[in-house]
Amino acid sequence: MSVKIPKLPKLDDYEAIIFDLGGVIINLNYKKTEEEFKRLFGTDFSEMYSKQGQTEIFNRLETGDISEEQFVESMKNLSSKEISHQEIITAWNAMLLDIPKERIELLQKIGKEKRIFLLSNTNEIHKTAFDKIVLESHQMEGLESLFEKAYFSHLVRMRKPNREIFDFVIQENNLNPQKTLFIDDSPQHIEGALLTGLNAYHLEVSTHSILDLN
Repeated sequence: MSVKIPKLPKLDDYEAIIFDLGGVIINLNYKKTEEEFKRLFGTDFSEMYSKQGQTEIFNRLETGDISEEQFVESMKNLSSKEISHQEIITAWNAMLLDIPKERIELLQKIGKEKRIFLLSNTNEIHKTAFDKIVLESHQMEGLESLFEKAYFSHLVRMRKPNREIFDFVIQENNLNPQKTLFIDDSPQHIEGALLTGLNAYHLEVSTHSILDLN
């Protein structure tokens, strides 16, 4: 389908805003995880996991179909050498960077004026890691308090870009898709959102951040 994506939408035009997490709120560097996996396994993991797509083991982790232990064991089986549980976890978490204070403050400001939600493809390993980042950097017990409701794929057992997760958020919160804006840094997720009638903005993180929104 042809995707028409607006440039820097005006937040005043919307009653509700649904934010992605990775790349939009927390800075990410996928290359760090690719490099760590390559160091551990000696192979190029960019075909298995990237911003644009991923293989089934990562999909299943994100929908809660496998546990941390099952994920780690599956990863270990890809190598002929001995790799520890913690080495896998450290490599997998390497992509998670920081959450700038200004983004927290912006969400707090927007949350006073609009209904705001979080919709993230994530997993129990990453959630533990970014909750720790939030606590150490901002003295907050997770990000949930910033939003009317936060949706994490591994907890709701659905993931973007599948339409069902967007429909679920819309229906559970009685949102009007025409008055709701979804913001994400992955084009395939934008396409999924547009199928539900949501307005969607592809945030090009190489040139913009949510701080540019007005």
